[in-house]
Amino acid sequence: MAGMTKEHVLKEVKDKGVEFIRLWFTDILGQMKSFAITPEELEGALNEGMGFDGSSITGYQDIQESDMMAMPDPNTFSLLPWRPQEKAVAKMFCDILNPDGSPYEGDPRQILRKTLKKAEKLGYTFYVGPELEYFYFRNSCGTDILDHGGYFDLTPLDAATDLRRDTILALKQMGIQVEYSHHEVAPSQHEIDLRYAEGLTMADAAMTYRLVVKEIAQKYGVYATFMPKPIFGENGSGMHTHQSLFKGKSNAFFDAKDKYTLSKTAKSYIAGLLVHAKEMSSLLAQWVNSYKRLVPGYEAPVYIAWSQRNRSALVRVPMYKPGKELATRVELRCPDPACNPYLAFAVMLAAGLKGIENNYELPEPMEQNLYHLTDAERKKLGIESLPASLGEAVALTEQSELVRETLGDHAFERFIWIKKQEWDDFRIQVTGYELEKYLPIL
Repeated sequence: MAGMTKEHVLKEVKDKGVEFIRLWFTDILGQMKSFAITPEELEGALNEGMGFDGSSITGYQDIQESDMMAMPDPNTFSLLPWRPQEKAVAKMFCDILNPDGSPYEGDPRQILRKTLKKAEKLGYTFYVGPELEYFYFRNSCGTDILDHGGYFDLTPLDAATDLRRDTILALKQMGIQVEYSHHEVAPSQHEIDLRYAEGLTMADAAMTYRLVVKEIAQKYGVYATFMPKPIFGENGSGMHTHQSLFKGKSNAFFDAKDKYTLSKTAKSYIAGLLVHAKEMSSLLAQWVNSYKRLVPGYEAPVYIAWSQRNRSALVRVPMYKPGKELATRVELRCPDPACNPYLAFAVMLAAGLKGIENNYELPEPMEQNLYHLTDAERKKLGIESLPASLGEAVALTEQSELVRETLGDHAFERFIWIKKQEWDDFRIQVTGYELEKYLPIL
């Protein structure tokens, strides 16, 4: 809740009869971590933080330097709507600190904050509006769908109307604004779009959103997953990310005189996203499974180009409200909802700022369907592709000065090591596809 102070939090806990306060933070991969404290411990936690073992958190400290502190952020206080209200449970996101009170350089929240401060020094506020897609399945053991609905379908084809409704109501109770929700293209696939907000606020909201979706699904006895590509032959789940820079109340991306209504700032920002797309791909699509989604033909953008209405391009400038200043934004279409939103937003912003600082030139938009072009035609147009696998993506990230600078050496080296391990673990697997295809003939 914006504007909350320590005193406000203490009063809310007392007035609402809160019995437990859950302290949330994420590991380097964006997996939510949490521990609970009682109201008796709250004042001390708000003043001094709570200690924990950082060596047990993926991507954090080594065992010989494992002591860490979780410092609650009062602005993120809210009650958990799915818990009993007579013995209420609340939550707060935490900043992770070293024992001496300094910010921990491996904390994803701190990494995003550092990048936001860089934008702030240039006079910008970074706004983000992600569209997180997901699937409902009968349970976590398989992909037994709830319905055969498609894009914007209504009941009976959309079996999850009530689940989405209760999810939105829970988000609203937690202070998170929702623009709209609907059934997505694939069977049992859904989308709830959050109203744009400042970068750190939105990263916290995206983490909360993923948990709320899963909690409400569990309440209904089903399983929700943000796995990028759970069903072969169907569209995967993306996190199309709308973003803009404001100077005060003015949209720095808007220029009414430009034929695309885009300012020089916006064009250089888009160029930054395009130039650095390959090297930041492992942060935006961070799992082996992510690259099963990033293939041509399933509405997933793999070709590095920009357009206005063309959804086959990596970056799109939506034209829902052409010529409207506040609506002018850019949409990056390659991230998926299983990424770490703190790191993903940080590298997107860093790439855009790099484009602005170095006056990157934006090429002409590609308005034709890029999927229908041949490899030779795309090569002639200078259109490159995103990495085709996690292994390829991590190799490119490892050479990236931009990503290293954004994450810092500590988090960068840990992230690369973890992702290399994941790729190696995957490469040595013998899959059912291989056994079915090769065993009978080789």
